Amino acid sequence: MSADKVRIRLEPLSVVVEVPRGEPLLSSISQLGFEFPCGGTGFCGGCKVRVLAGSVLVTEQDLSAFSPEELAHGWRLACQAHAETSIVLECVQWHMDVLTDDSGQSALKPGLRKHGLGIAIDLGTTTIAAQMLDLASGDILAVETDLNPQSAWGSDVMSRIRAALTGTDLTTIVRSKLQAIVLNLARGRELEIDEVVLVGNTVMHHLFAGLDVEPLSRAPFESALLGEQSFSPQELNWPLSSACRIRFLHCLGGFVGSDILAGIVAIGMPSADNLTALVDLGTNGEIAIGSRRGILCASTAAGPAFEAGTIRMGMRAVAGAISRVFYSNANMQATVIGDGEARGICGSGLVDAVAAGLQSGAILPSGRIANRTKIFPVCEPVVLDQADIRELQLAKAAIASGFRLLLKCLGASADDVQSIYLAGAFGNYVQIDSAIGIGLIEAPKTCIHAAGNAALRGAKALLLSKEESALPEIAHVSLAAEPNFQDEFVNCMTFPRMKHIPEAH
Repeated sequence: MSADKVRIRLEPLSVVVEVPRGEPLLSSISQLGFEFPCGGTGFCGGCKVRVLAGSVLVTEQDLSAFSPEELAHGWRLACQAHAETSIVLECVQWHMDVLTDDSGQSALKPGLRKHGLGIAIDLGTTTIAAQMLDLASGDILAVETDLNPQSAWGSDVMSRIRAALTGTDLTTIVRSKLQAIVLNLARGRELEIDEVVLVGNTVMHHLFAGLDVEPLSRAPFESALLGEQSFSPQELNWPLSSACRIRFLHCLGGFVGSDILAGIVAIGMPSADNLTALVDLGTNGEIAIGSRRGILCASTAAGPAFEAGTIRMGMRAVAGAISRVFYSNANMQATVIGDGEARGICGSGLVDAVAAGLQSGAILPSGRIANRTKIFPVCEPVVLDQADIRELQLAKAAIASGFRLLLKCLGASADDVQSIYLAGAFGNYVQIDSAIGIGLIEAPKTCIHAAGNAALRGAKALLLSKEESALPEIAHVSLAAEPNFQDEFVNCMTFPRMKHIPEAH
């Protein structure tokens, strides 16, 4: 290694990269999938790393983000650091699992094609999940997961839009990552791939296709370019057969993307006799309700609380995050990912903690912390403050009010919905009792099911059909244009009144 280069090793994956001395860590490690939630401004604290060997200078932003004890233990903001010497960093982000789908032949009903291979890809804002299938049998032949490399420019879609509008080429970045994933799946069988089907939210659809995202940056957040985007391998510079079709499926409207279309297919809504619902819980919450007679869908700005993005001690679901909280024997009990010391709380833990606080009486239905200290202890040293609880109230109100309004548009009530499926990573891990307890979902527990990665499963179902199955009409509802939206939102802000369990004396 030359004198003008330094080596960075990133744990727990033991990835080693050599970079020019003095280069910002952001540019050095973002291409490896390390996420910078606020785009490198130093505002959010989501890019925390711990220096295990070597040294990284303490910056002004570090002094604001960490206590003296944390700084002494090596914690730094990666977005503000520079590689002056060779270093080893603990990157706790990389403990996160990527949600895939293991449904195979029996679930997907293949057999409409005679031969060839196909690839289904769920291009998420944070993660990518892809599978290669035998188109004749429906068997899953290979699986690949990765982090979306666009994460270096922010963890949410609005950050990506801002980056794209200021000149960052997020299209080439994601196309290159997906090319590598496709080649890893094929492993020498590239010329046998007959079709690649991609699904994702509207911003991922536009960025992959190289479409203008400016209309999505401002109200009414609508784009005229929501249709399916098709490419030849040559257009993408992917070394596949010239006969291969690469399709990014169409969006349903506004911020309701093809991932929701795929999810609708995955849960069987198009053939359902009774009302069925799909709820994707994220920064942009998407809701679809319908049956074979017709489907309505909408998006609602829930904000990043479900990913704990605006929570003072919030973090992703990685080692050190509180993922489960329950109230038992007059005490708060918590589960920490990795069984180590708690360092923060992730989205599922946040919902559990507030539900437990409501159950214990420590949090009131108004959202106010009952002891007037404005602090709600969860598990030492992790606490929630009054602002954290307010963020969750805003997020749950966005989802609950959107659900109520779609039902009103259908002329239905909550009692008419037979099944509700919670999609995505957060929907897969949140405790249903807690989701009901805070009023996020207003339905009996027996009606609510985790859908897993419904987007990937639906993409596979559409890939395996020679012609896309006839779908009922899917209409998009703009909630902001609904005259009762603000009133319904305010009505959904309060938490349900839970049965109080008094402390033992």
